[in-house]
Amino acid sequence: MASSEVVKLEVASAVKAPPEFDQQSFENEEARAVQQALLPAGPLIAPTFEIAFRNQAIAEVGGDFLDYFYLADGRLGFYLADVVGKGLSAAMYATLAMGTIRAIHKSGQPPGDVLELFNRRLMVRPVPRRFCAIQYAVLNPATLQMDCCNAGLPYPIHISEGRSHALEVGGIPSGIFDAIQYEQYSLQLAPGDAVLFATDGVHESADSDFNEFGFERLVELCGASSHDSAEVLLDRVLAAAKDHSGGRQQDDVTVVVLKVLPAAK
Repeated sequence: MASSEVVKLEVASAVKAPPEFDQQSFENEEARAVQQALLPAGPLIAPTFEIAFRNQAIAEVGGDFLDYFYLADGRLGFYLADVVGKGLSAAMYATLAMGTIRAIHKSGQPPGDVLELFNRRLMVRPVPRRFCAIQYAVLNPATLQMDCCNAGLPYPIHISEGRSHALEVGGIPSGIFDAIQYEQYSLQLAPGDAVLFATDGVHESADSDFNEFGFERLVELCGASSHDSAEVLLDRVLAAAKDHSGGRQQDDVTVVVLKVLPAAK
């Protein structure tokens, strides 16, 4: 073999070819970056309350979303939602739903009216086999009254002085039927109270024998954690669900905790 050919072979073996470009992975990462940018930057701590969240997608992108924000009159609005499905297709519908609710929520209308309009907007151009379960709530920081409306998500859990119970008001998820009316309820909170909102990825997490963590267990855990901060309560809930499932996440998971700060002594 000629010396020039030997050199060529040595050079070829020394230079490794660049890894093949994975278009799908690149697009998923781009979609994840966009989705993460639409979430709150972090927890919110105000003079009378704090609010914190966890959002964990099962894939690069997911179908859960949330936001919180101040309305023009100083009240706090917040929502969390879970669209049917997983992965990129669910994330695309979640982006559509988030854009729709964002165009409505800062109007300051009552939560029930907001979700009725949200449903009507989704039904203008319905997507086959897609719908959105969502909760929307408004807190008055001065009076500590919370008004809430639930369209298909698990019941919120009210935590107060070592006790907890489900706020059993629900409704049909948005994007399925026209002209849905939603029941709105009000809750008077007190210093030290908390409310936990979660998508079904928490209580439906299952062990290797398909036994679910369960909503009742979640309610009991919240009652035992009534003196925890919002961040600590979030960590306790997610750690318990993860321990139950053996670390196998089976669905998108989103949890929001609104905690009224204890009165100063």
